[in-house]
Amino acid sequence: MERPVRWNKAVHRGERMMNDHQDSEHFMGVRMEDEIFKMLDKAERRQNDMLARLSMIENYKATSDIRKKRIYYMRNYKALEGVVKTLRWCLGDKCVEHPLE
Repeated sequence: MERPVRWNKAVHRGERMMNDHQDSEHFMGVRMEDEIFKMLDKAERRQNDMLARLSMIENYKATSDIRKKRIYYMRNYKALEGVVKTLRWCLGDKCVEHPLE
């Protein structure tokens, strides 16, 4: 079910408001560095797994089932690429200027 769109005076006037996910009451604070390193390790392992699975089916005959698997693995690989880049940025990796670029 779709959420109803609420009209907001501040938005109507062109003022910038915080999104729901930016509301400070929903955040517990800063994550510990070792927790971020663990998440980074897990994300890199999953990304490598997706690449390995993609490589394994690369030479298979392109049936619709294989095509769906390729799309699934590539989509997840690319998503994890963004996760890894963001986590590296959070840790201050000098090679990552900005996670969205």
